[in-house]
Amino acid sequence: MKSQILYRKIHHWGSIIIALPLLATIGTGILLMLKKEIEWIQPATQQGEHRDAIPTQSFDQLFAIAKAIPEMELQHWSELERVDVKPGKGVVKFVAANNWEAQIDTHSGELLLLAKRRSDVIEAIHDGSWFADWAKLGLFLPSGIVLLVLWLTGIYLFALMHYKRWQKHKRLAAKVQ
Repeated sequence: MKSQILYRKIHHWGSIIIALPLLATIGTGILLMLKKEIEWIQPATQQGEHRDAIPTQSFDQLFAIAKAIPEMELQHWSELERVDVKPGKGVVKFVAANNWEAQIDTHSGELLLLAKRRSDVIEAIHDGSWFADWAKLGLFLPSGIVLLVLWLTGIYLFALMHYKRWQKHKRLAAKVQ
């Protein structure tokens, strides 16, 4: 079988096989690229009262403030998905397992923002881990590899087509002379 025919068959079947995982990856990738631009995806980081100052609140005091927020549904530190300290902005972000984010001023202890954070869920969909533990390496990784093969064979087919056209024009030009 000629390589050209094989590569076309790879393109045909490979694109069908990876269609859904690729759609999920592209769609969520676009959303992740916009996460700092669209607050629905990820809340914007607020500015604390005293930026670049040594925090006057301890982590335990800041956690107690976050724990008192009903939406956060917190009882213990282990229920947090992440704690993001932004010393240059004077704020600490507590992200609960239920994807609520509380931004608290490190100086005054004031709650600056309480919002739903969707970027982590979008990222889990993006890499396939949201669907099942096995999907990340068993479905999305192979889809990425197939996409790489499609890209490589596509470049080959594209270059081959232009090379053959160039050869044809070269032969026609030689006949005219």
